[in-house]
Amino acid sequence: MLTSTTPGIPGREVAETLGVVSGEAIIGAHIFRDFFAGITNIIGGRAGGYEKALRQARDIALQEMCDEAAGRGATAVIGIDLDYESLGADNGMLMVTAAGTAVRLR
Repeated sequence: MLTSTTPGIPGREVAETLGVVSGEAIIGAHIFRDFFAGITNIIGGRAGGYEKALRQARDIALQEMCDEAAGRGATAVIGIDLDYESLGADNGMLMVTAAGTAVRLR
């Protein structure tokens, strides 16, 4: 599945628009506190465990979005937007949402 944050794929024409598709991943923010508890996880001012968890959540959201698009017969998702939100009591959860337009390309 081709994906792009731009409104099209260079060199390809959109033959049909199939609608908005999205994917979400929600992870518990408490895991981040556990990462920070082990100061050895922080190297050069960066929290490797935190970054890895965010990357995994983003990948899950994108895969769910692509799966929905494939179910509609799409060959690409364009105009993708990624959003990160804190949810729950004391912002104890983190949600990553990927949304875009499913299209069939020529």
